Amino acid sequence: MQGNDQLTAQTDSLLLRRFLAGDQAGFEEIFLRHYPMVFGVLYRLSDSPQQAEDLAQEVFLKLYRRPLRSGDNLAGWLYRVALNTGYNALRASARRGRRETLAGWDTQGLPLPEEETERRETARQVRAALLRIPERDARLLVLSEAGFNYRQIADVVGVAPGSVGTLLARARRAFQSAYDGDEKKVSDGR
Repeated sequence: MQGNDQLTAQTDSLLLRRFLAGDQAGFEEIFLRHYPMVFGVLYRLSDSPQQAEDLAQEVFLKLYRRPLRSGDNLAGWLYRVALNTGYNALRASARRGRRETLAGWDTQGLPLPEEETERRETARQVRAALLRIPERDARLLVLSEAGFNYRQIADVVGVAPGSVGTLLARARRAFQSAYDGDEKKVSDGR
């Protein structure tokens, strides 16, 4: 698998060099290659698929406006920016409040079906729990749920690949405690 990661990094570096040289097709290939994973990360932090799509486009727009140097880790940069962008959107959503879900109304003031109200409430509780645990723990969980392997998670979060399993186990316990409302266990890291 490590060879695959190296090949991906080499191809990313080549595409980035092409883009930096003015080849728009290089940027398009970067977008097509990384969009599914960037969207997957953002989908787990967003209120809706549309918001995740908008945020993913924002991530790629940042790359387009301020490209990296050709030797930089493109994938790691994209996923870090996606996490930061998603986390910022998550915080903004929490600040706006939970009026729709708690009231059981959609944005046009129409009652929601019971299943949709429950789904939204569960999603709100998950996002709220992610905000209550340490940010690194939330990042680990989001990347894991988005399908990243341990090496990719380590690169994005900045930890040793061998420690990812242990850190994920701790993060899952912290998340469960936050989700269940046991703030003492969250702060103690149990």
